[in-house]
Amino acid sequence: MTDIWPTELRVSKDRRVLNVTFNDGRAFPLPAEMMRVLSPSAEVQGHGPGQKVTVPGKRNVGIGSVTPAGNYAVRIGFDDGHNSGIFTWRYLRELGEDGERLFADYERELAEKGLSRDPRR
Repeated sequence: MTDIWPTELRVSKDRRVLNVTFNDGRAFPLPAEMMRVLSPSAEVQGHGPGQKVTVPGKRNVGIGSVTPAGNYAVRIGFDDGHNSGIFTWRYLRELGEDGERLFADYERELAEKGLSRDPRR
């Protein structure tokens, strides 16, 4: 997978989707909510085994910024203030290929914990 990299990163007009096209021609729409709740940041993943956080209330989150991080990743800033996730090309590809399953797992975690995708009012 090290020879896979994006040739285009494009944020949708409504700021809710990052469209990623890779050098092998595969393209994936990555919803902002999915990227936010599955962020590779320590804030979400924790600093060790068993520390992963289930992040509720992000149904309406948008993409605020996409900033290059070297030649291997981008830092995605979300409009809720979260901006510490460094999304490697490999992780973006994983989200594209396996995001539906990963997001379904997240939704099960929410249900098990009595949490919601909807923001608190």
